[in-house]
Amino acid sequence: MNIAFFLLPKSEVITATPQATLRQTLERMEYHRYTAVPILSDQGHYVGTVTEGDLLWFLKNNAEQVGFDNAHRHVLAEVPLRVNNKPVHIHADMVDLIDLAKVQNFVPIVDDSDKFIGIVRRSEIIEYCAKQMLFKSASPSSS
Repeated sequence: MNIAFFLLPKSEVITATPQATLRQTLERMEYHRYTAVPILSDQGHYVGTVTEGDLLWFLKNNAEQVGFDNAHRHVLAEVPLRVNNKPVHIHADMVDLIDLAKVQNFVPIVDDSDKFIGIVRRSEIIEYCAKQMLFKSASPSSS
């Protein structure tokens, strides 16, 4: 099945840019209750995913220079990303997402121009897999 059916479009996804301050990023993540958000370039390309862990490790490892009181002076581009979440092209099948979903809350989706167009959430992938399992167990040939 094509993943377009499961796509949460870019217009509904909370994202950040490399120029966003740490404070802006933290506040958006807290407000929306997300543990990770996609980072997009000014041209709309997927750059990576920043997680709460990335931000916390950055603050811990730079405690002398960076704190919550001056987080507005530091940008997301300064934060090393611990995990390289790979995007998937819109023409991929749901099966292509399963391995990625094991280690990511969502899978970033890009179009033919490699522009970010949205995400597929892990919960959607799990639901799809569960329905496939139920369908196979209910079909007469599986008996």
